[in-house]
Amino acid sequence: MSLIGVIPSKNPPFQFVVIDEAQDVSVAQLRLLAALGSNRPNALFFAGDLGQRIFQQPFSWKSLGVDVRGRSKTLRVNYRTSHQIRAQADRLLSSEVSDVDGNEEDRRGTISVFNGPPPTVRLFATKEDEGQAVADWLKERAHDGVLAHEMGVFVRSPAQLDRARDALRLAGLPFKVLDDRVETASGHASVCTMHLAKGLEFRAVVAMACDDEVLPLQERIETVGDEGDLQDVYDTERQLLYVACTRARDYLLVTGVEPASEFLDDLSKD
Repeated sequence: MSLIGVIPSKNPPFQFVVIDEAQDVSVAQLRLLAALGSNRPNALFFAGDLGQRIFQQPFSWKSLGVDVRGRSKTLRVNYRTSHQIRAQADRLLSSEVSDVDGNEEDRRGTISVFNGPPPTVRLFATKEDEGQAVADWLKERAHDGVLAHEMGVFVRSPAQLDRARDALRLAGLPFKVLDDRVETASGHASVCTMHLAKGLEFRAVVAMACDDEVLPLQERIETVGDEGDLQDVYDTERQLLYVACTRARDYLLVTGVEPASEFLDDLSKD
């Protein structure tokens, strides 16, 4: 969202504002949007997914002048991700998600408009075994006709990027490590952290290095002193893996080294 430089006045610069990825709007941004709305009905339209909140701590929209209670609707048709990938990724989240103001989002009944092969979850004894398996899987996708720039490999944080690079080198595929500008390159597979994967989509995705103490990230857990904040850390880490998985349209591989992330148990269960 790029409205931070706008100063609302008696004559607002916009009659209507559409906000995408609304689940990640910050307190300061929402205050600005509330001012832009100027208490005019239907001046603001928000689109988002509570299950994909990975950047912001939850807070009350109503207390800042934006009350969407009783005015929201859940969209249930998924055009981007195959039924098999969406259904398996949904196991990471509760069937009902709510925000601080009590708005509830019922995720049951969602459908995808196309089918594909089931996702694969694999665990390995060593990082070397994982890297070789990821490389073999990527080469298989290339054999299936997936182009390099239609592939994405994601890890939890920069500390795991070398594992992704090594796998791409073993696969013999050209790749680009994305920075904050998130500019993909034609003919190159994309490598980045799960946070940077937000908003991207690929035919084939690998979410790798999903190890214990990596996802959820132990560094975040150790800095939390309040039980409520700890739950929020677990929720956003779980949602981060959900975001990574749902960047895939047709093919998804999720890997980790034993002991693996506890989230993979939920992702794998029937």
